[in-house]
Amino acid sequence: MQIRLGYVAISKTLEDITSSTPMTYTYWNKTKDYNKLNDIIISNLNDLIEILNYNIKNNIHFYRLTSKLIPLATHKEVEFDYLNKYKYYYNKISNIINNNNLRIDVHPDQFCVLNSTNKDVIKASIDNLEYHLNILNALKINNPLIILHIGSNVFGKEKSITRFINTFNNLPNRLKKTIALENDDKIFNAKDVIKLCQKLSIPFVFDYHHHRCNPCENIEDLIPEILNTWKTINPKMHLSSPKNKTKKEFRSHHDYIDINDFINLINLVKKENKNIDIMIEAKAKDEALFRLTRQIKYKTNYKFIDETTIII
Repeated sequence: MQIRLGYVAISKTLEDITSSTPMTYTYWNKTKDYNKLNDIIISNLNDLIEILNYNIKNNIHFYRLTSKLIPLATHKEVEFDYLNKYKYYYNKISNIINNNNLRIDVHPDQFCVLNSTNKDVIKASIDNLEYHLNILNALKINNPLIILHIGSNVFGKEKSITRFINTFNNLPNRLKKTIALENDDKIFNAKDVIKLCQKLSIPFVFDYHHHRCNPCENIEDLIPEILNTWKTINPKMHLSSPKNKTKKEFRSHHDYIDINDFINLINLVKKENKNIDIMIEAKAKDEALFRLTRQIKYKTNYKFIDETTIII
């Protein structure tokens, strides 16, 4: 089986480069400075080009795009064309991605809640999904993927899952086809999520650290079902390590990955012998990825095809 490792949004190696420079609504509301907003967007897009080129030169084939690429794109009080106006940059980025077979996806923040009991929150969440899909389409991403959590637990799990299903079923097909679900570290464990993914015929992104925080029984028996939710692209999983072994900080992400966590995840999935892409969710980003690969070479006999691709 082949394992590819990726990282999230920011490269720690490229210290002065970020595709996530913000503009707050408070600032914009005071100034209505569209010129500065335009400059920030162009800067973010150019920095994304730099990050992708860095990834290519270091054989990082798997990358999570920042949700902050276009500031204020979903704010209802700020109206501007963030698609056609920047087509030159999107096309340039698209060529880099597709000419180098990079896998790119997105993971909206915790405020994207499709099962909220608040209709305004649901509308804002759908607008957020539309924004992410618009960006993925502008970049001509094949098999666009947006990873979400089930969300709220108001009135209990069963009613919360029903609310998610109802909202999901009312989404346009273009959004339904992009959504994948992830188990979370507090409420909805892997058993909850696999049932929902199977019901909705959508992929399940298994998060190993979240499973450790919020476990379910017989996870070994669920792994084949989790992997089988992926029909057109390689299964994706998330890996992080706890900041501290104490109960208070166990759920928080460490700067780096504990090599034993990686080995334990591999041992959990390797009997299925399927290619898997693993997103490293560590605060040290790409530095955590490459520290992990050095430890893998020291601790295991896994074969490396390149800097981030491993044969088990």
